[in-house]
Formats: sequence, structure tokens, C-alpha cells
Amino acid sequence: MPTQLLETKVRRVTDGPAVIDLRGEIDGSVDEALNAAYTEAEGYQPSAILLNFSGVEYIDSTGIALIVGLLARARKGGRRLLTCGLSPHYTEIFQITRLSDFMTIFADEASALANSK
Repeated sequence: MPTQLLETKVRRVTDGPAVIDLRGEIDGSVDEALNAAYTEAEGYQPSAILLNFSGVEYIDSTGIALIVGLLARARKGGRRLLTCGLSPHYTEIFQITRLSDFMTIFADEASALANSK
């Protein structure tokens, strides 16, 4: 099965967080793309950044480590890191790894945006 490259799209929601839409797979090969998207999102100077995982099919352990790195950047920058669109499997992984203790997980983007202020 071929790896699906990660695609990112960064956008700003009026009076809300910067949103990084993620599509594909998150593994060690996407470090540069993920960090570039986060840097672009930071450029909007938001108080929160929302990672939208609704298009993500797979995250390996290295991908989890990359997400931990984004969490560290967010905390250092005084921003909240929010997530939405995780499958039930990855929601459980975020709970087991305790990532959910440090970033709020929402079922969908509408819920995240309604509670991001």
C-alpha cells in the first residue's frame, strides 16, 4: 500500500483560531511540511491553533512525536493547541499518551470553533 503524502492547508477563522487542515498520513517523513504549516498558522498571531485531523488516515509513533513537538511550540508561544476530526482510534491514542491532557479534542470543527474563544 503506497504512503499517502501529507497535504496541509492553513486558514484563519474570523475572530477564531488558525486552522491547519491535514489530509493523508502523519509519519516521520512529514516533519518539514507539518512544521511549515504550523509556522504559517503562527503568522496569523492567533491565541489558538486548531489541527483538523478529519482527512488523516494514519498516524504512526513518529507522527505522534511530531504532534508533541507542535504542542511544545504552542505552549512556548502562549497558544492553545486544539484538535478535531480524530477517529475514535486516534482519540483513544491521544488519551493513552495523555496528549488529551494538554490539548482539547473536539469531535468536529464546528464544536472546536464554538468553544475556542
